[in-house]
Amino acid sequence: MKFPRRWKPHKIGRQVRSSLPIYTGLLGSHLCTKVQRCIEERELVFWTEVISGVEYHSKMLPSGLSSVSSVCSDAAGIAGNLFAIGLFVSPIPTFKRIIRNKSTEQFSGLPYIYALLNCLICLWYGMPLVSPNIILVATVNSIGAFFQLIYLSIYIAFAGKAIKLKMLGLLIAVAAIFGTTVYVSMRFFDSHDRQTFVGYLSVASLITMFASPLFIINLVIKTRSTEFMPFCLSLSTFLMSLSFFAYGVLKYDPFIYVPNGIGTILGLVQLALYSYYSGAFGEDSREPLVNPYA
Repeated sequence: MKFPRRWKPHKIGRQVRSSLPIYTGLLGSHLCTKVQRCIEERELVFWTEVISGVEYHSKMLPSGLSSVSSVCSDAAGIAGNLFAIGLFVSPIPTFKRIIRNKSTEQFSGLPYIYALLNCLICLWYGMPLVSPNIILVATVNSIGAFFQLIYLSIYIAFAGKAIKLKMLGLLIAVAAIFGTTVYVSMRFFDSHDRQTFVGYLSVASLITMFASPLFIINLVIKTRSTEFMPFCLSLSTFLMSLSFFAYGVLKYDPFIYVPNGIGTILGLVQLALYSYYSGAFGEDSREPLVNPYA
């Protein structure tokens, strides 16, 4: 960076400081001390402006590229929201069966508890109070939380008494964990540290959700059957994870692109296994699974 010719305070300050011993006898030590302090303050302001300018120009993109990046990130986020709906509606056949038989049979409600907690934490991470400019993360997880609450309400309504009490206790625990997360992040952290704190929690919750696709991948390899891994569900998982991976990259947010990058790889592995073990696409699953990565 070239400095303006009309003002180079670091050179002026050096010249004046070298002459201070000469002027000390003429002006007095007190006045010379003030002159030196003034020079140091001017130099500090100058170098602060230089450093700020370098940081600003290093981060600033040309207006054309910035607008294109913004449009692409919004498109990726919207696509991720749409693909996520395919995942959130996938358990509907299971709950139709529960309603029809008026029993939860051998179905477990724990996956929906985990999915609800994951959606709530990621929803909080996407809120403007925590992370500005990623509202599409908040929208997809608010939709996901809504679906999980509906599924859990149906499950609890048709569950036995012991399971019903257990699920209600887990729901209270989820609410307590989420409330504690919100309180701690708002009470003890500033804006930047709050985003980091909630971001790590969201990544941790997403990693726990990887147990579902890993279990299915292992099941497919053992049984050599794609019965429990529908093609449409695997494709939706892959496309949603890929969309939010691109969204996170364009937003420069590792808390989004890292877990969704892992989800993209897992979704690709599921599709590869499906093409290897299945002769025909579109097999139905007995137990549709929910894999919310965003």
